[in-house]
Parts: sequence; C-alpha cells; structure tokens
Amino acid sequence: MPRFNFTIKQLRYIEAAGRLGSIAHAASELNISQSSITSAIDGLENEVGFDLFIRTRAKGLQTTSGGEQVLTLIRRFIQQSRHFEADVRSVGGMASGTVRIAIYGTSAPSFLPVILDNVTKKFPQLSVKIMEGTLPTVMDFVSEGEADLAFTYEMATDARHRFYPLLVAPPYALFSANDPLGQRASITMEELSTHPMILLDLPVARYFFTSLYTARNLKPKIAHTTQSSEIARALVSAGFGHTLLNMRPPGYEKDDTRFRAVPISNCDNAPKFGMATIEGTRQPEVVQTFMKNCLEMRDDGAFEPLIIQ
Repeated sequence: MPRFNFTIKQLRYIEAAGRLGSIAHAASELNISQSSITSAIDGLENEVGFDLFIRTRAKGLQTTSGGEQVLTLIRRFIQQSRHFEADVRSVGGMASGTVRIAIYGTSAPSFLPVILDNVTKKFPQLSVKIMEGTLPTVMDFVSEGEADLAFTYEMATDARHRFYPLLVAPPYALFSANDPLGQRASITMEELSTHPMILLDLPVARYFFTSLYTARNLKPKIAHTTQSSEIARALVSAGFGHTLLNMRPPGYEKDDTRFRAVPISNCDNAPKFGMATIEGTRQPEVVQTFMKNCLEMRDDGAFEPLIIQ
C-alpha cells in the first residue's frame, strides 16, 4: 500500500489546478509559483500510479476519470480539515474562524448587510467569506464543499439539502417614483400584465416570475430583460417599465425618489428564503454558531424589514 506524504497545502494546489483547469490560473489564485503546483501534481500522480490530468497547450488541464475521483476525495478532505481547524479555534469558547457562505446574487445587497452587521458586533473574531452566484450556482458551491452553507430560496434545494427558513418573501412590483401606479397601495397581476415589464432573466427566477402570470392565464408584457437586479432597478427608475422582485431594495424608504415598491394583492406564491446545507453533514462549531445566530435573528424579527407587504 502506498504511503502518501502530502501536506494540505499541496493538496490545495492540486484542487485549485483541477477546479480552474490551468496551472497558471491556480498559481495566480494562490499567489505561488507554477512550479510548486506542477511539483505537487507530478508527486501525487507518481504516488497513485496514473495521470490526474491530460495537459494540452490549447485546453490547459483536462481531468481524467481517475483524476476526477481523486479531486472529489481531495475536496472532501480539505473541507474536513477546515472543519477541524475551526473546531480547534473555537475551543476557547469565543466563536472564531471563517464561515464560507454562498448567496443568491440578487438577494445579497439587501440581505447581507443585516447579517454581517449583527455578526460583526456579536462575534468580532469570526470572519465571513462570501461567494455570489445564481440559484443553481450557490447550491453547487455547497455541494462541492466550497461553501459551508448557502443563503437561497427553498425552490433551489432538493432532497440532498437541509433548508432552514428565515423569511417568507412575497413578490412585489417596483415602479418608477414618477409612475402613477407607484402611488397605489397594492396592484393585481391582471393590472401588471398590461404594463411594460423588465424581467430578471436568471435561472429559476425567470420561470418563477413568469409563472405568476401564466398561473392566471396571463402573459407578461416583457419590454426588457437583464441578469442584474441592479440594472433592473436602474431601468425602472428611468421609467422603462416595472419589475418584479422579492426583497426590499437596498436603502429603500417609502419616500424614495427613485422608485416605489407596491405589494401584489392577488399573488399567493410567496417563496421561502433561508439557509441550506448538505443533509447529514456535520458542521464545525463556528458554522453551527453562525447558523444558530441567524435563526435567533429570525425569531427576533430581524429580517421582517426586508419584506414588502
């Protein structure tokens, strides 16, 4: 049986090369020499007796079938080492270490400041690494061990995940502050279907927002599409139409001079937003502390101001 003499640092070199498909890119990300990464790959290939990667000039590194299995084991081991390190750091009783969170990009500007402000004050020795992405991407971060948990909508999870709801976020319509419809106390889907819409064109989000119309045999009047909630809000403010969102815009107040958020009176589909982890996975103490704090914030009503109703 081979006896492996590899450091965690060397395994991280190999994982980065496989994830990025390039020795040069991995070296840049880790701020080390390319030769260090090459040496780590060559050493492990010699130990296991087969190639982890196919190296070509045009395509960089392509993972072999055996290499993919090894990379999966390496990622799992690295995640376990992070958990061990976090648990050791928390022995003193004060939560310390790093929590790696993935968050749905359109929700991040509204949701993250609430979380980070609270955590920074309560746990000054705890740091947070943030990864943004689409609904499918943030769950990939968790599944692949790059993130400890995801802040996402329940609709993006499946049987592999455990979901902890933090708030129910009914969709609302966002109008320009100069649009008469923005002065309404509420609006119906039927009324919205006759006005120009700026559609948030992201995986899952596009289906969800258009389904609000099709569920009532309506068709949205799509004038523009964008993959950025910030651009959608900018187009709304400029008077190009309305958009549908779930969380209160960052810094929004009822007398906002940019736009107005109007609840939808006959929309019954209010998705749940919360934390998602891999079902059955033991989390390190620092992550458990972070998650427990989020649930306490929920119970104290900290997330209610994010809802338009």
